Amino acid sequence: MSLSEQEIIRREKLQKLTEMGIDAFPAAAYQITETTKSIKENFEEGKKVKIAGRLMSRRIQGKASFAELQDSEGRIQVYFNRDEICTGEDKTMYNEVYKHLLDIGDIIGIEGELFKTQVGEMTVMVKDFMLLTKTIRPLPLPKVDADGNIFDAFNDPELRYRQRYVDLVVNPQVKDVFVKRTKMFNAMRTFFNDAGYFEVETPILQSIPGGAAARPFITHHNALDIPLYLRIANELYLKRLIVGGFDGVYEFSKNFRNEGMDRTHNPEFTAMEIYVAYKDYNWMMEFTEKLLEYTAVQVNGKTESTFGEHTINWKAPYPRVSMTEAIQKFTGFDITGKTEQELYDFAKSIGIEVDETMGKGKLIDEIFGEKCEGNFIQPTFITDYPIEMSPLTKKHRTKEGLTERFELMVCGKEIANAYSELNDPIDQRERFEAQLALSERGDDEAMFIDHDFLRALEYGMPPTSGLGIGMDRLIMFLTNNPSIQEVLFFPQMRPEKTEPRIELGEDEKVILEILNSQEEPMQLSEVKNRSQLSGKKWDKATKNLTKNNLVNVEKVGDSLLVSKLA
Repeated sequence: MSLSEQEIIRREKLQKLTEMGIDAFPAAAYQITETTKSIKENFEEGKKVKIAGRLMSRRIQGKASFAELQDSEGRIQVYFNRDEICTGEDKTMYNEVYKHLLDIGDIIGIEGELFKTQVGEMTVMVKDFMLLTKTIRPLPLPKVDADGNIFDAFNDPELRYRQRYVDLVVNPQVKDVFVKRTKMFNAMRTFFNDAGYFEVETPILQSIPGGAAARPFITHHNALDIPLYLRIANELYLKRLIVGGFDGVYEFSKNFRNEGMDRTHNPEFTAMEIYVAYKDYNWMMEFTEKLLEYTAVQVNGKTESTFGEHTINWKAPYPRVSMTEAIQKFTGFDITGKTEQELYDFAKSIGIEVDETMGKGKLIDEIFGEKCEGNFIQPTFITDYPIEMSPLTKKHRTKEGLTERFELMVCGKEIANAYSELNDPIDQRERFEAQLALSERGDDEAMFIDHDFLRALEYGMPPTSGLGIGMDRLIMFLTNNPSIQEVLFFPQMRPEKTEPRIELGEDEKVILEILNSQEEPMQLSEVKNRSQLSGKKWDKATKNLTKNNLVNVEKVGDSLLVSKLA
C-alpha cells in the first residue's frame, strides 16, 4: 500500500500514542452532556459541560491554544491552556499529546467550563480531554486566505459522491439536504397515518417484475433454482392487500430499474405508493395537492421552494390539463383517434427519434415528453392519458380511448403518477396481453403478465385509486438541487479507477529514503555512494524507479542529477 507523507506521519503518531499507553480507539462509551447547538441555545457562564467531536482547526500559541470542535450539530470554539489541563508537574498531555500527537480531524472528548472571550464568542475552557479516535488519513479541508478567499475546497462531484463520509465532514451544509429529506418522509407518514392508512412492506425480490414499464435487474435464487427480479414497482402487491380487505395501504419502497443514469435518474431510487379503496383519480388529485402543500410546509416552513431560477408554489389547488390538450397546444397535432402509423409519421416529422418497436402508447409518450413536459413549471396535473399508455388504469367513464390517470408535472419533470385503478380482471388480462405483444416486437420495457395478480382481481378488488411519488425527485425540488446525486447519500457510481500498484524492493526503498532526506535534486553519484548498492543492484533499482515515474534523472551541465517525482 502506497502512503502519502502525511499518512506516514500520522501512523508514526499513532505508534507513539500506543507506546505512551494511550488507546487511540477506546471501546468505552463517552457520555456527553451537551452538543454544540445546545450550548449555544442555553449558554450559561461557568457551566460544566462534556462534549465530543472532531478537531477541525487550532491556533497554538505556546502554552495556550484556541481550536474548533465540530459535532453533528455544528462547531464551537474550545480553549486549551496547559496549566488548566495539566495542573501538576507533568505537562505531557498538553506539551506532547495535544501539541504534537493530535491532528486535525481527530475525534476527541472534552470536559470543561463555558465562558465568553473578550469579543463575546462562546467558548469551552478545556479542563480535560480524551482521544476517542485517531484519524490516519488527513481531511481535505479548504484553505482560507486573509481576504476570505477559499482555496482547495472539496467540491469535485466525483469525489464528493464517492466519499460522502468526507463530504459531510468538510461540507457540513450538505447535511441539511438529508435532514430535510427525513423531514419529508416523516411529514408524509404523519399525513397518511392521520388519515387512517396503514404502512406496509412488500417483497423486493419478485418472480414477476410488475407494476411499471421498465427494464428490471435479474438475479438467480440458488436454492429454488429460479430467476428473480429486483422490483421495479410495488403496485401489484399493494393492490393485493386492497383485495385482502385493507382500505388504505402505503409503502416507501426501494425500486430498481436497469436503465440509463443521468441528473434525474439513479438505478436505485425511492418511491412512495399509496392505494385507497372506494376512491377515484379525482379524489386522489385533491388528496395529492393537500399532501404536497403540507409536506412543503413541514420541510421548509412555507408553501414555496426555490428550484434554479423558479419559485415553486406548492399551495393547493393545482391546474388540470388533459394530455390531448397539452399536445395540441404545444404541437398543433390532435392525437384523438390517430392510428399508430399516423402517430409514428408525426413524431418523425417533428424530429423525434422513433423505431418500429414503439406502439401507440410509447409514441404518444415520446411526443409529450419532447414537446410538452418542459413547459409545465408550476405544479400541474396532466390528466386523461390514452389507454395504450396506461395498462393498469380504468377506462375513462366518458371519454373513449382514454383512461382515468394523471401525472403531476413540476419544472418539466413528472413527480407523481396516479390512477383510478383497473379492477376488471378480464380487461386487465387483455391489457397485459397487449403488453406481451409489444414485448415480442422488441419493447424491453413492456409489462410481464402477472397471473397471480389476475387471480387476485378475480376475487374482487373494490374501486380504488392509487398514487406513486418519486421521493428523490421531490426532495430535489424542495431543496434546490438539480442533480439526483445530491439528494442520495450514496448514488450509484462507476467503479473507482485505481492506480496500478507498484511493488518496490528493498533497494528501491533505500534510494527513495535518501532522496526524501533532501528537498533539492541530488548528484546521482552521491546517491549511489550513500546507497552502498552494487552496480547490478543499483542499475536494476534505478531502472524500476524511472520506469514507474517515481524518480527523474536529468543532465545539468556536466552533472547527472536525480530527484523524486511527486
